[in-house]
Amino acid sequence: MRKLLLVEDNEMNRDMLTRRLQRRGFVVLIAQDGLEGLRVAKEHLPDLILMDLSLPGLDGWEATRRLKGDPATQRIPVIALTAHAMAGDREKAMEAGCDDYDTKPIEIARLMEKIRRFLPDVV
Repeated sequence: MRKLLLVEDNEMNRDMLTRRLQRRGFVVLIAQDGLEGLRVAKEHLPDLILMDLSLPGLDGWEATRRLKGDPATQRIPVIALTAHAMAGDREKAMEAGCDDYDTKPIEIARLMEKIRRFLPDVV
C-alpha cells in the first residue's frame, strides 16, 4: 500500500480527501500544519505529499522548501493543494519546490491523474 501525507488544516477538506484516498487503497497520514507535516514526512517517508499552501504557522510554501532542502525528504513528490488560483500562484508553488499543483475544490479524478504521474503503479 502506498503512503500519502496530507498536510491540510481544514477539517472538512481533510476528512473528505482522506476517505476518498483510503477507498482507493492509500494509507493516509495526516498533518494539520507545516511543522507537523515536516515531522511526519521525516518520520514516515511517505510516497507522496499533498500540501495545502495556506497553513497556520509554517505555510505550505516554506514547508515544501524545507522538505526539498532535506536529503531525507527531497525526493518525495509534493503536489500543492490550494484555493489560490490567481495568476502566478502555480509558478510560486513550483518555485517553492512543488512537483505539481491542483486547485480546490478538489476534483478527485483530476487529482488521481496527477498522483499517477508520480506513482504509476497506482490503479
